[in-house]
Amino acid sequence: MNKTNRVELRSRLPRIRTALPDYRLLGAGATDVGLRREANEDSFLLLPKNGLWIVADGMGGHAGGQVASALTVLTCGDAILRRLAQAEERQRATGGRVNVAAVLDAGVREACALVFDTARERPELTGMGSTVTLMLVYGSFAWFAHVGDSRAYLLRDDTIHQVTEDHSLVQEQVAAGLITPEQARISVMRNIITRSIGFERDVKVDIAALPLALGDRFVLCSDGLTGHVEDPTIRQVLKERDTRTAPQTLVDLANAGGGEDNSTVVVVEVKGTRGRQRQKRTGRSAPTA
Repeated sequence: MNKTNRVELRSRLPRIRTALPDYRLLGAGATDVGLRREANEDSFLLLPKNGLWIVADGMGGHAGGQVASALTVLTCGDAILRRLAQAEERQRATGGRVNVAAVLDAGVREACALVFDTARERPELTGMGSTVTLMLVYGSFAWFAHVGDSRAYLLRDDTIHQVTEDHSLVQEQVAAGLITPEQARISVMRNIITRSIGFERDVKVDIAALPLALGDRFVLCSDGLTGHVEDPTIRQVLKERDTRTAPQTLVDLANAGGGEDNSTVVVVEVKGTRGRQRQKRTGRSAPTA
């Protein structure tokens, strides 16, 4: 997906105002078709004013994969922000807390239903689907919603942590002790995922939340990166490159490692707090699961 496609994706979403995060954030992204594929079936969306970043990896052939990933990021972006704004309106009217987990779950499942229905309505798109990994920064927490084998990472205190767990056959084998993580990386079944957007009309969404700290850096990426670039190298790039250049550096490394798949990388950095006065004005509290 080229730069024009990404601008078109963002411009197709209405501006929905939601509460500002408690932190100042900087995010950037890059994507590339790789060296073996004819088309880029990845999509990503950066909505920094809402604290929302999304990566999706489509499947189902050139046309189907591109449609599925684009529908996924657009629908997730619109549905999550729309539902979040409605929840904030209810909070102002009646008090209580915003249930961020419920907002993310409903938004991703709405995208799943749309991808499924679109494939049924258009025979040429039969079998299409997508992964999705997204991060919403709300208050002082980073929230994640995840389906498939795209990933989220956190770099904190020079240590890299994988936030999400792949929904893949080889991950199930690793969890069962049948193979090692090293064997999983080279398995011929490493691209078989066990959960996706659009394979069925509904899907189980993994939701997680982490309290933010100054200096945190997050990576959202498709498996085109992790298939060629190991975690220690991702960590090293994040330490050596700034947030604006790190995504392209990681994409270039994926291509240098073989470029067998499309690769997409989004990096988000926690730059500083917005100040006590604004935090107090938003009236947000600890997350509700």
